[in-house]
Formats: sequence, C-alpha cells, structure tokens
Amino acid sequence: MFIPVAHRAFKSLRQTTPRVRIFLINKNAYSSQVEYKPIRSVLVANRGEIAIRVFRACTELGIKSVAVYSEQDKMHMHRQKADESYLVGKGLPPVEAYLNIPEIIRVCKENDVDAVHPGYGFLSERSDFAQAVIDAGLRFIGPSPKVVQQMGDKVAARVAAIEAGVPIVPGTDGPVTTSQEAMEFCKKHGLPVIFKAAYGGGGRGMRVVRKMDEVEELFQRASSEAKAAFGNGAMFIEKFIERPRHIEVQLLGDKAGNVVHLFERDCSVQRRHQKVVEIAPAPRLSKEVRDKMTEAAVRLARHVGYENAGTVEFLCDESGNFYFIEVNARLQVEHTVTEEITGIDLVQSQIRVAEGMTLPELGYTQENIKPRGYAIQCRVTTEDPANDFQPSTGRLEVFRSGEGMGIRLDSASAFAGAIISPYYDSLLVKIISHASDLQSSASKMNRALREFRIRGVKTNIPFLLNVLENQKFLHGVLDTYFIDEHPQLFKFRHSQNRAQKLLNYIGEVLVNGPQTPLATGLKPADVTPHVPEVPLVTEPPKGLRGILKSQGPEAFAKEVRSRKNLMLMDTTFRDAHQSLLATRVRSHDLLKISPFVAHKFNNLYSLENWGGATFDVALRFLHECPWERLEEMRKQIPNIPFQMLLRGANAVGYTSYPDNVVYKFCDLAVQTGMDIFRVFDSLNYLPNLILGMEAAGKAGGVVEAAISYTGDVSDPRRTKYDLKYYTNLADELVKAGTHVLCIKDMAGLLKPQAAKLLISAIREKHPDVPIHIHTHDTSGAGVASMLACAEAGADVVDVAVDSMSGMTSQPSMGAVVASLQGTALDTNLDLRDVSEYSAYWEQARTLYAPFECTTTMKSGNADVYLNEIPGGQYTNLQFQAFSLGLGDFFEDVKKAYREANLLLGDIIKVTPSSKVVGDLAQFMVQNKLTADQVLEKAEELSFPKSVVEYLQGSIGTPHGGFPEPLRSRVLKDMPRIEGRPGANLESLDFEKLKKELKESHPHVSDRDVMSAALYPAVTNDYLFFRESYGPVDKLDTRIFLTGPKVGEEFEVKLEKGKTLSLKTLAMAEDLTPNGEREVFFEMNGQLRSVLIRDKEAVKELHIHPKASKTNKSEVGAPMPGTVIDIRVKEGDKVEKGQPLVVLSAMKMEMVVQAPKAGVVKKLEITNGMKLEGDDLLMTVE
Repeated sequence: MFIPVAHRAFKSLRQTTPRVRIFLINKNAYSSQVEYKPIRSVLVANRGEIAIRVFRACTELGIKSVAVYSEQDKMHMHRQKADESYLVGKGLPPVEAYLNIPEIIRVCKENDVDAVHPGYGFLSERSDFAQAVIDAGLRFIGPSPKVVQQMGDKVAARVAAIEAGVPIVPGTDGPVTTSQEAMEFCKKHGLPVIFKAAYGGGGRGMRVVRKMDEVEELFQRASSEAKAAFGNGAMFIEKFIERPRHIEVQLLGDKAGNVVHLFERDCSVQRRHQKVVEIAPAPRLSKEVRDKMTEAAVRLARHVGYENAGTVEFLCDESGNFYFIEVNARLQVEHTVTEEITGIDLVQSQIRVAEGMTLPELGYTQENIKPRGYAIQCRVTTEDPANDFQPSTGRLEVFRSGEGMGIRLDSASAFAGAIISPYYDSLLVKIISHASDLQSSASKMNRALREFRIRGVKTNIPFLLNVLENQKFLHGVLDTYFIDEHPQLFKFRHSQNRAQKLLNYIGEVLVNGPQTPLATGLKPADVTPHVPEVPLVTEPPKGLRGILKSQGPEAFAKEVRSRKNLMLMDTTFRDAHQSLLATRVRSHDLLKISPFVAHKFNNLYSLENWGGATFDVALRFLHECPWERLEEMRKQIPNIPFQMLLRGANAVGYTSYPDNVVYKFCDLAVQTGMDIFRVFDSLNYLPNLILGMEAAGKAGGVVEAAISYTGDVSDPRRTKYDLKYYTNLADELVKAGTHVLCIKDMAGLLKPQAAKLLISAIREKHPDVPIHIHTHDTSGAGVASMLACAEAGADVVDVAVDSMSGMTSQPSMGAVVASLQGTALDTNLDLRDVSEYSAYWEQARTLYAPFECTTTMKSGNADVYLNEIPGGQYTNLQFQAFSLGLGDFFEDVKKAYREANLLLGDIIKVTPSSKVVGDLAQFMVQNKLTADQVLEKAEELSFPKSVVEYLQGSIGTPHGGFPEPLRSRVLKDMPRIEGRPGANLESLDFEKLKKELKESHPHVSDRDVMSAALYPAVTNDYLFFRESYGPVDKLDTRIFLTGPKVGEEFEVKLEKGKTLSLKTLAMAEDLTPNGEREVFFEMNGQLRSVLIRDKEAVKELHIHPKASKTNKSEVGAPMPGTVIDIRVKEGDKVEKGQPLVVLSAMKMEMVVQAPKAGVVKKLEITNGMKLEGDDLLMTVE
C-alpha cells in the first residue's frame, strides 16, 4: 500500500506548488521569464521501448503516463505499461497512425494531458508537431519549434554551425529533390558524396555514392526511403569524409540559457549508416580533441538558443580534425550509455526542464558532471546477419534475457508469444553494460548476450558477439569502416535451436500426420525396448579391428584365414532390417544396443552396418545423416570391424558416377569409421567391380570383392552360370588384389550341395584367401547352406540375430552358434548373449510395425529357387504390389519376375539390376502382358526408365551380352554406352557443388556435399528438412513416426548432459487466419507452443502460395513486407541479377533480383500487397 499512497501524495504536492522566477537573459533565443509549472500527465507520441522508457521516468516522478497506439499495436506492450492508452489512426497504415498530429492532439485535449514527449523517430523532429502541441496549450518536452525547425533543416543547421564557428563539411546549400540536381553536385564537387534525408535522421534515407553511374538509382532509393520514414523525400548532399569516427556530444539545456554537455559517445560501429554498437565515452579520444569538440557543441547550442536534450554529431578524422554533421533535436536511441557513465536520468531531466526547472537547480553544472567507467549499448534487432540483415518477422516462440550486475535492458515486446511485425523498426531490446573499463564492459555485454535465448525470429546477436570479441573493438580502435573491413564479423557459429525445431517437427506430425510414409496401417508399439546392461567404465574387449588398425588390411586378412573356427558377420544392423523392415530401422535404436554388442560380440568378423540402401533411406525417409550414423556407431563400437556394401562404380547409388566420386566416397567412409568394403557389381561386370576395389583399397580399407551368385552350380542343366564361371571370376578378383573373397548369394539360391561344390573349388584354387559367404534365408535352408559352406572351407558366414533372422533376412545367429558348439568350427559366441541380444530386437522390431514384412509375408518360400528374387527385393516387391492394388496378384508378380529375368537375358539380380527386373515384372502384370507379347510389342511399348537405361548399357554389360532382338526393338535409334559407363564421365567439381549447395544451405559440411554428389535431390530435401526440424534422430521411434499422445510426457536426449523433458498439452481446434493450428507443449517445465499450417484445412482457405525452396524457378519474398514497385510484367525476358520487385519492411527497402535468366511466366503480386516471408512473387522459367 505504501507505493500508491506515496505516489498520490507526490502528485498532490506537485499540483499545489506552482512558482514563477524571473531571469535576465541577454540572448533573444531564450525567454526572459521562466515559469515553473509541474507536469501532471505526459502523453508519449511514440511506441515501443522508448515509450516505455518515458513511462518509467514518469512513474518515478509521480506523473500519469498516457500511450497512443495504432491498430497493429493493440497487443503491444507499450500500451499496457502506460496508465492510460488510446487508439489513434484507425484505418490508417501502421506508420501513418503515429504521424497523425490532429488525432494525437485530440487525445491530449480529451484526456487532460499536460505535456507531450515525442520519443525518437516519427514526429520527434517535426517542428509543426512541436508547434501544434504548444498551440493546443500543452507543453512539448523538447526544444522549441523554432529550434526543431532550424536544426531539422540541414541547410539552416549548417548555417548556424558556421555562425557559431563550428567546422563543417562541404555540401549543398539547400534540400535537393531531383536526381538531376544530385548529379550536378556530384559532377561539380566529385565523389564520394553522401545523400542524407533533409528532414530526418537515424540512418534512414542515407546512401554513400562512389560511382557516377550509381547516382540516379541510389538517389531514388534514398529519397523514397526518406519519404516513407519522414514524410518528405528531400535530400541533403555533402562531401564524404573517408575513414572518420562518428562521435556525438550529448547536450542538456534549460529555459534560462544554461547548457551543459554530458560528454560524448562513439557511434562508429555502423552498418549502412545505422548505429549498431555505441560506447561512452569515446575510447582513444585525446582530452584536447574532446574538450574542443564538447566546447563547440555547447557553443552551437547556446547560439541557437537550445533547450532540453539534444545531440550534436561530428565526424572526426585520423588527425583529430572534426566536422559538424547535424543536430538531433531530440532524445537518441543511445542516450542510455550517457546515463550510465554520468548517473543522470536524461528523460527525467527532459521533463524537469519542460516544467521550468533550471540546470543548476537540478545540480547539473559542468564541473559536477563527470564520467565514470565505460558503457556499451548493443541494439538487438530482429534481423538476420547471415542474410544481409534482412528483417525477420513472426512470433517470438522463446525469449529468455541475459541480466545480472552491470547490465541494463530497455525493451518493449520482448516476451514469448510477442508478434514481431514488418511495419516498424526491427529493434527488439537494447542491452547496456557498464563497468570500470572498456574491456570489462565488453565482457559483461558478451556474457549477457550469450545468456539470451530468442527463438521464432532471427536476431543479430551472433554478429554482435563477433563485434565484442574483435581485438580492435576491445582496444577502441574504431572508425565507420570497422564493419566493412572486418568480414570475419559475418562468420557465425551456427545456432542449432534444436529444441524449438523438434517441437515444430512433433507439431507437424500431430497436425499433418507422419512425415515419413508408413507402409501399412499398423501403429508402432508403445514399448521401450529393454537394453541389456554392460559395464559403464570398462573398455570393450579387443577385437579384430585392433589388428586391422595396427597392421593393415593384409595382416587382417591373414589373421582371419589363420583362425580355425567359423567366424560370423552380423547383418542385424543393415541387411536384416532392409529385408524385414524396409530398411527403416533408425540410428536411435541401433545406438542403444551398440555398447552391448561391443562388449559381448568382440569375436565377430564384422558388423554389416552401412552402405547399400541404408544410405538413401536414411536421408530420404528417416531424415538423418548416414555419415553421423556411422560416426556414432564407431564411437560406441570401437573394437569390431565395420563392413559396408559398395556397389562398385555405383558406390551406394543406383547409377554410374564419375570415378573421383567413388574414390572420394571411400576415402570419407574410412575417415568416418568404415573398415571393410564388400565390393560387388550388379552384373558381375569386372570393370565396375575393379574400380570399386581400387577406390576402397586406396582409401585404406579392407577390399572384400564379392561375386554375385545366381543359378545353381549343382544343376548340370544350368550352364550359363556354371562352376567354371565363378572360379574364373574368383581368379580375376584375386589377381586384382582383393584381401577377402565373398560369395554374395542375394536371393538365397545357394543350396547345401552347391555350396560344397563352389566353396571347395575356390578354396582349392586359393588356399590363402579368406572366403566369406552372404546369403538370405528365403527358402528356409539358410542355416544348412551356411554349415555346408563352413565345412567346405569358408572362413566367415553371414547371420542375423534370431529375432531379426529368417525369411528374406539372413540365417539365425543362435541356430548357427548352437549347431557348432563343441566342434572344431565353434564360433566362440555365448548363446546366452545371443539370447539377450535377440530379446532387445524382438521388442525393438515392434516399433517398426508399419514396415513389418510379416504384414504380407507369413513365411519363407522355396519358390525363390524358381523366381530368384533377392531377399530385400522380395519384401519390397510385396509391399509395392499391395500399395499398387496388386496384392492379390503377388503370385503373378513372382511369375512375371521369372519371365522378365529370362526376357532380359537371365541376368545377375542385385541392386540395381534387380530393380530393372522388378520394374519390368510389375509393368507386365499391370499391363497384363506375357513375355511373348512384350517381345512382340517392344517397339510400341513405353518401358520403365530403368529397363531402357539397362539396355542402353548404363549399369554395365551383362554376362553373355544384351538380349536380342529385345534390345534393338526397345532402343531403336537411342544411344548405347560401350564399355564401363563411368569411364567417360567428367570428374565432379566438388568445390563447385559445395558452393552451389551453400547458396541454399550455408552450413553444409563435406559429408553433405558427398551425399549430394550421390543423391542431389534427396540430399537437398534432407538439408531443408534438417534446417526446419533439427535432429529428429534423437526422438524415440514411436514419437518420430506417429507423434506423442496428448498428455504424454517423454524425454529427448540431445547430447551428453543435455536432455529435454517434454509434455504434449493440447492442439487448438480453431485455425488462425493463415490456416495454422497452435500446438501446446511443456518443455523443461515452461509452456511452449508452435504454429503449424494445417495442410488439409488450408485447401479451403485462400492463402497466398509459398515459393518452393527446391524449385529455382519460383522467386519468393526474402522478407515480409509491402510491394512498392513491380519492375517486370508477365512475358518479360530477364537477366540474372535484374531487379524484379522492390519490397519495403521495417522502413528498409529491398530490391529482389532475378535468381536466373529467363522469362517471367506468372506474377503472383500487385503493388501495395502485404507479404509474408517466402510468399511467391513470380515464376521465372
């Protein structure tokens, strides 16, 4: 109760103490009679933080505060901070509302207002406003109208400076209104010159001209900007001083003719003449120059009869010469630093002077005003420094400020949920630090900025931090070129903003459904798989990788061959889930079990965990980086060799690449943690195979050349792929330098008898080369075949853990381990460990129910010996058949697969050749074609693209050549590729690709560039996704796929020591005008919400289309704003870089340029249209 009572008592006291004093003053500019009359209420004709700053001063003085606000500001904080607030400018544009003098005066008269404070900007330097206030019987808290007019007129101000003996810069005698006048001045006085708004300041309407051919364009832009900001586009032109410091002197005068200075501020850290950081006092300014400058400022103020607060601005060159720029007859944004070093409240002083108090009465004599320490002000703005400081608008999703000793914050709408509009200045909060010296003040500022957390809009905080850490800044070595000459200020540490991005992703899933296509209607199980415990502090036991890393690939191969027991490769981490779960198992679940595998399965030959389809699927469907998967698995499993699938010259893609792409890929894979490259070619085409082998070997990896197996070597009727074919291939691969030989039985066709024949024959010819067998268990005979291989001399066979084995996956690990226990081939693995490992995957597998192969496939099938469909493809074909409505015809698809294979010449079938056969098979079923009909109608049918490219030779040459006459009939006169497809491809320019990627994705890594070299479109989409939604791989799988339930609490571990605690609270039923739904969360105990556009609901609303980030023909708005000039029309030809549209936002104009040459196909905008960021402007084709 004390404060309100004291407040009322103070107000009462002020109302009863009028007094009049007489001063005899010689200067005509001052009144000869000064009346003291208390002010009881103040209206601030402004908005934002300056309005709140004045309100606070009023409250401390016991004065009622009154706000005015535009329609767009009805939710703004400044109207809530005032005692009373009133709407002005109804129906007017946002800025014009605050320029409406009659309405502001009306509000004053109707609500018993005594005085008006103009703040800065808007009407603060309009003499007609000051006069209107006085004419209405009110007091204007600022200089007299005459002084406002004189100082606001750049020409009159220069004349006054000359009369007062203050140095000036050569310039025009009066305002210039045409570009022709500007050109004449430039021709007469030479360049460089500077254009400045004649009726306003603050950097608006200001341009430096250094080339004659820029005069006209820059004059138009500056004049237009000045007119928008101040209502008058007249320009003042003056000679531009090179390398100056921008130093301004703060003045305070009273009605009795007293004038004092409050020392100076250094405002040299500017960008495009907009002050960014201000320091008081100016560092490294000699006492002699300081005294001369402050004395000149005071002399000018006395000459013009200046009263209240104001600033005289100077340019100071390297020799200490200084030149008058202008007078700001108002309070300035950076007044705060002066307050901090002098202890004087400038706003309260303004009000006191307006009441009639003199400076001596306030205790402000020059000898009493002394600076203490150094103060710095940083203007935190909603601008993106990484994108040429474009304004950023939207909703503040998160706002946490930095505070503490020596920090002051002046702000307005800086709170979570606040809307940053495009209509006003981008200033969000002013941070002021104060300490005993410049370095200490900068340190406090640095700390405070780092404490800030602002999400939802971009800010310039990264840029400010770079400024504060610059050594020249810390030592006060500054001039107005500081920013331009320090490009390192624009190298930012990327803000991850992971938490907010993840909320956006979860919101997207809740509003619009799964963000990765689900193959079936089944839902992920609500289960948390039990992870078996392992010792936390002990290193995992040593494995074969130690030998590889210490002694090299040859020693590794020798060690494998020397072991008498059967070694196993575990495919659970790759091929098993490719076969059973459509390759959809995420890093999240692989990494959970990785420590257990490292500790319990160190005797494994290797883990197959990368390459092949996992690379593409990780990017395309799981929205995670395959390189990060490999890197993280290597951290968790340092002891077991990793093996990947390398498609020879196709790397991990489905086409041929330039040779340098394959080499670089292998090199990067080894650097990231890969050890063994199982190199194969989908046609056993040796040139492709050998290129892959050479690339893997050169990178330092173990080369495991693989022979893709088809047919049946135990059947004398199958003569195309007989025993001699395979042994000859083995001879060639050993001759080419393979460290390990692999038989890749991708369809599970290797019967036990055939296994004995094949392995025995190869072992006899190559007794010192390790042999590794890969198979699938589609027929159910996999275990028997692998045991037969082991007995025939194979060193390694592939298995999958029990709960991930069988059917189209690999044979059961547990079955093989148990079968060989107590024999000479004992695997030395503990069946109990296998059981625990299997239990984890049995639970984890239920998380992937939407991709579960058993939805359509209930068992293995021995008809694989007839159709020869590879294991992974068998599952995918079944899913595809169901999705195409051919589920009831899957038997027909399998039969067609056999016919398609024979049509194509009975080829080796493994990615990508297997896709060719599969595409042709589905084509035949969909069009109800037999093999004879395909051959008969080949010249008129439109074959799948993969079939045409295969026949052209794009993946190599099959054993026995291409099928005729099918090839000739399909291709007709199409070009054919002779020899190795990649041999004639030009090397890829990785630097060029990186540069192109950086245009859309500034933070791409070399890994991203490699991914883009293999999968350009997929990688581009992934990078956009990652930038929007963050590390979704950290989410639990159920949450990732289908989202949390309302009311559900869950955690997200971002990294060691950083865990988010989340709870889904609700989703709004109502849509916003933009078609968005608000989704509410609790994060770490704090309320958060995100706005998600409802893609179904917006179809019924008229929403302006957005430019697609992946379509370079669509030109989007780089920032929210208003269209003020359209420079093209539909049908116009444009060149790259040609101006298309001029947008205006936050008092800044921006020219949108053509991203490429082309023709304007369609315009989506009109003049005056208000746009959001990324709204579609036009299409250029």
